[in-house]
Amino acid sequence: MLVIGIAGGTGSGKTTVVNNILQQLNAEGVNVLSQDNYYHDNHQLSLSEREALNYDHPKSIDFELLVKHVKALKRGENIEQPLYSFVTHSRTGDHVTVEPKNVLIVEGILVLTNQELLKEFDLKVFVHADSDERLIRRI
Repeated sequence: MLVIGIAGGTGSGKTTVVNNILQQLNAEGVNVLSQDNYYHDNHQLSLSEREALNYDHPKSIDFELLVKHVKALKRGENIEQPLYSFVTHSRTGDHVTVEPKNVLIVEGILVLTNQELLKEFDLKVFVHADSDERLIRRI
């Protein structure tokens, strides 16, 4: 299995890069894990407390679970990927079963910040765009 890590700031074009890879490869043979589904749950906090958290900090990501899932897929095992809601700022309680495929793309703003996760990547891509351009895309 080829494992690709794709990172970059919000609005940098990560999704565009992922979609271009999917178009070039047989999309049936590719899985994409989004860092967005691996935010810590924080359901024990009130909504206003969850809204005040810094989601752009590496501590906001459950890297332990993300690394565990990447390793399991590499071993040929299925995983139960959590689903995250940006409305409630917590996991939904639902999961998606992900089966191993030939290529695994792990994408998100912070996926290149974790040393354990970096060890699992065969290829690392950082997508850069000027801050002004990223802000315009975000708006």
